[in-house]
Amino acid sequence: MALREDIAILKGLSIFDGLEDEHLRLLAFGAERRRLERGHVLFREGAAADSAFVVLQGQIRLTRNLPSGSDRVIGEAGPGSILTEIAMISDAERHFTATAAVESEVLRISRTLFHRMMAEYPEVAVATERRLRENFTRLTGSLADATALLKR
Repeated sequence: MALREDIAILKGLSIFDGLEDEHLRLLAFGAERRRLERGHVLFREGAAADSAFVVLQGQIRLTRNLPSGSDRVIGEAGPGSILTEIAMISDAERHFTATAAVESEVLRISRTLFHRMMAEYPEVAVATERRLRENFTRLTGSLADATALLKR
């Protein structure tokens, strides 16, 4: 996949709203591309997370561990999806296991790379902070709505 296509996928992710093509180009160029065979475990639930993964091609199955020891499928991530984006910004833990359902390709964006981008380009930090604030506001609104429904 060409750098131009990677930039187009990154541009479609809400976490990168407001970033210029130049920033996305640097991000795509500095990220690590990984090809995954079907059945390859990208990461496991409970593991420390120091990077996000953008799905470029294929399909990634997302599962959670059940107390019984079995796994429950909680979703799938296809091209244009980002997994554990908060790990680009701060320490985090993986809340699910991600396994290639078919041959896939992902782009690994490390916390180190993203922090370097924010340090060198303050506008990246401003855009990221704005997006996180919007996401947090949306999440707290959803929680308030769910709480109100439960109280009925």
